[in-house]
Formats: sequence, C-alpha cells, structure tokens
Amino acid sequence: MPICEVWRMGRVPYAHAWDLQAKLVQARSQGSAPDRLLLLEHPHTFTLGSAGHNEYILWDEAERQRRGVELFHIDRGGDVTYHGPGQLVGYPILQLPRTSERLKLDVLGYLRNIESVIIRTLADFDIEGRSIPGLTGVWVDTPRGEEKICAIGVKINVKAVTKHGFALNVHTDLDYFSGIIPCGIRDKGVTSMARLFGGPVDADAVTERLVAHFGEVFGFEMIRSTSAHTAQG
Repeated sequence: MPICEVWRMGRVPYAHAWDLQAKLVQARSQGSAPDRLLLLEHPHTFTLGSAGHNEYILWDEAERQRRGVELFHIDRGGDVTYHGPGQLVGYPILQLPRTSERLKLDVLGYLRNIESVIIRTLADFDIEGRSIPGLTGVWVDTPRGEEKICAIGVKINVKAVTKHGFALNVHTDLDYFSGIIPCGIRDKGVTSMARLFGGPVDADAVTERLVAHFGEVFGFEMIRSTSAHTAQG
C-alpha cells in the first residue's frame, strides 16, 4: 500500500503555506518526495481563485484591515472563500494516476474523492453531508436551507500533482463569511459542525477521523510526519 505523509501543522500564515505548497509540489513532481496531506488552520484570510470575481468581496480594504483579514489572489479553481481559526484546512500534495485514455486525468474523480472523505468524516459525528450536482464542496440540510460546511478548490499541474484542497468548518466564526459571497453562490448559506451541534466540537477527533477516511478513500497508509515542525521555520 502506498504511503501518504500527514503533516499536522497548527496555525500557519497563508503566505507561508502557499510557498510551502509550491516547494512540496515541485518535489513531488520531480519524484523526490512522497504523497503528503498537510492539515492546518489559517489566521483570518480571504482567497480569490483564478476565475474569481472581485465584486464578491464585500468588505473593502479598510474593513479587512480593521478585522485583521488578509486577501490573496491565488491559482486554484473556484471563487472567493474564507479561511480562519476553527477551520480544518487540508492541502493534499498527491500525484494522481492517469487513465489509459491518452493518459487523461480523472479530475472530477479526485474532487468526488475529497467530498467522500468529508462526508464520511461528518457521518462519524452524526452529520449527514452530501454533494450537490453541479456544485463543488460538501453541503448539509438545515432549517435555513442547504448550507455549505466544506469548501473545495484545487489546482493540478502538468505532472498530475495536486495543490490547494479543502476547508472544513469545525468551529469557525461564521461572521467572517458575511464579508464575501462564498464561492459566488448567493442563495445558499454557510455553516459549521459547531453550529449544527449547538456546542463545542473536539477538533482533534475530527482530524483523526478525517485522516483515517482519507487513507481509506485514496488507498494510502497514512504516516504522521515530524517534518511539519521544521517546515514552519
């Protein structure tokens, strides 16, 4: 069974994590590094994908500075989203297999696998997550309607190595989502595990279950690495 290193990194500034991803993607592309899953959280951050719309950022620069929110224009797919404390962010750095049809990548299959990891993790905590046809991410039904609990946005390079990933709202301060139109979707809200529970959530337990399901879905033996500590500088 192939190995995937798990880096549990704690809270990491977005710029540092972005630079680190670039280095790890290059190493994986050159065949000099294993598959890895980076798990962390960020300080308050808005990120806008390569096809994003600036008008979906509702807080101007002054308001973002007042609230301590950084803004990054990045190279993943998707539109604008929020990262912050209480959110479990995962960056898989994987080399995807190619199908025999002209070495075509199954990008949609990769996204569905990430959704499956999140849905299985939520099920361990009695939360029924699901996908919505035509939309990316994981959603739950609430009294307010369908709400997103996990955003997903990825980039895959010419060597079939993945970058960026997912952001699961565990006990995130959802007020920060009012500064954007999340993923450009106006008619659906955002929620968190804590909001669904109406109380605290054991974030370490969520992480452990997610790692286990990641290994099951992607067919990896998950090995915790100590490299995460030195990578933070």
